[in-house]
Amino acid sequence: MLFDGSVLSPTGCQAPDRFGGVADVYVFADEAGNFDFSLQTGASRYFIIATVVMNPAVIGSAISRLRYDLGWRGVHLDEFFHATTDPQAVRDEVFASLASLPFRVDATILDKRKAQPHLQSERALYKMGWYLHFKFVAPRIVRQGDRLFVAAASIGTKKKRGLFHAAVHDVVFQVSPVASYRVAFWPAASETCLQVADYCTWAIQRRWEQSDPRSHALIASKVGSEFGVWQVGAKHYY
Repeated sequence: MLFDGSVLSPTGCQAPDRFGGVADVYVFADEAGNFDFSLQTGASRYFIIATVVMNPAVIGSAISRLRYDLGWRGVHLDEFFHATTDPQAVRDEVFASLASLPFRVDATILDKRKAQPHLQSERALYKMGWYLHFKFVAPRIVRQGDRLFVAAASIGTKKKRGLFHAAVHDVVFQVSPVASYRVAFWPAASETCLQVADYCTWAIQRRWEQSDPRSHALIASKVGSEFGVWQVGAKHYY
């Protein structure tokens, strides 16, 4: 399995539409895992950060059409798309639709057991994870003069949203001199592109946490990078 952070060249990746070398780049972000630094039942081994670059008009329309199609068939009438809780039959149709669409997924995976003690807190691991993620991804998805729009699901505390905004701001300011950027926090139920990010993150989490690659294989051509932090080294801190 390629977990060394290599940059892939997936055929299905979405390239931003550029006019005169400038583009509006839309990024939708999601996370998986928790901040329980223990071996107790329910504690995730990994904290995973994923971003999906896509054209919201194209992807949003396609996923909305699928939702209406399912609705006409009497399926999935009371929920938005959410990979963890969707029936397998619905997941199959969502992944089948995603396989035909152009977008780019990047993921940063942190093995919490290898986080040094000073990083074993929500604030420390969260900020470092997002910094590492955007430091690597931003130069690969935006250029000078672009505008960057980052949307994340609004689930979480005000403090967590503040950490996310600060992490994005710091990295964009330091490594990606875009013309301007905005960070939005929207309910996942209100934005189909956030539901796409949820599905992609879930597929990556299943591969890492449960060694289940079935869903990941369906979006593998869209994966631009999948970087396992601290994969080199065997020291565990708990």
